[in-house]
Amino acid sequence: MAVTIKDVARAAKVSVASVSRALNGSDTVTDETRQLVLDAARSLRYIPHSGARSLSTSRTETIGVVLPDLHGEFFSELIRGIDMAAHRRGLHLLVSSSHGDAGEAALAMRAMSGRVDGLVVMSPHVDAGFLADNLAGNLPIVLVNTRATGHDCSALAVDNHGGAADMVQHLVEMGHRSIVMIAGPADNFDAEERLRGFRETMARLLPGAPPFEPQVLRGDFGEESGYRAGQQLRALKRLPDAVFAANDMMAIGCLFALGEGGLVVPRDIALVGFDDVPTARFVTPPLTTVRVRITEMGSRALECLAFEIENPQGTKKTVQVVQTELVVRRSCGAHAQGVTENGKR
Repeated sequence: MAVTIKDVARAAKVSVASVSRALNGSDTVTDETRQLVLDAARSLRYIPHSGARSLSTSRTETIGVVLPDLHGEFFSELIRGIDMAAHRRGLHLLVSSSHGDAGEAALAMRAMSGRVDGLVVMSPHVDAGFLADNLAGNLPIVLVNTRATGHDCSALAVDNHGGAADMVQHLVEMGHRSIVMIAGPADNFDAEERLRGFRETMARLLPGAPPFEPQVLRGDFGEESGYRAGQQLRALKRLPDAVFAANDMMAIGCLFALGEGGLVVPRDIALVGFDDVPTARFVTPPLTTVRVRITEMGSRALECLAFEIENPQGTKKTVQVVQTELVVRRSCGAHAQGVTENGKR
């Protein structure tokens, strides 16, 4: 039979109310009473009921996390950052995937309402109307890389446009003129911002130059779609100078397909990515990419949410832009030209 709070009160020879206050950290009990309660709870192996505790404190000490997917290094690193920050604060996580579907995202958010103190949400489907339809208005929420406008919640967003622009500029400075992008899914905020940065920078740096055909191939951020794009590229009569994949996993899939076709990166074609997932530095050749500090972004999202939960009255909503960093490795041919990791000759 499970030990109850009444059993602890009986063993400590105090009231049930005193046990509750002692276990919840209230300063209205004496140190002597608190110690009696803790000793009795430890002796009886009493585990406080989180649901009952939440009724008295209005807190579940649990954070909900809704992501479009749980597969892949990007989401693994993001969850790791969120979990590290939650652990430091003694918070628990409920994590769910929407599988890239608006209906699934809505179901996940509704299921977590009332069970969590706040939500970290990353979804291409979220906007102000979506939030209003699926969440209680007073539930704290922090959005990550989401195209939500007109919402009353804080957000973190990677500078996808700026990171893509930096990469295109690097490739052009390396002497590459015909550059193809493997873009992400059309309904994804990150993918569209990276594609916009690519197109605008190509037009600015190479005005009047006819675009390589095809200039853009569509992928879905997965390795398999990068592999298919690589197959398409190696079948062309003329190769482009360089390929810019909108994330590292598509770049790695493309690298494998090019190698199967007998092409050597970067001798025959340069290849770069975006995100700087851990695997990027361990492929051959190591991948030039745009670094997003993914783990740090997850931690920042959790810390932002925790602050809003702890300060519910008048907390100013913030939009934080996460800056990117160009990481130059061998896959773009830079080292053959004497370019160092920071892009200097």
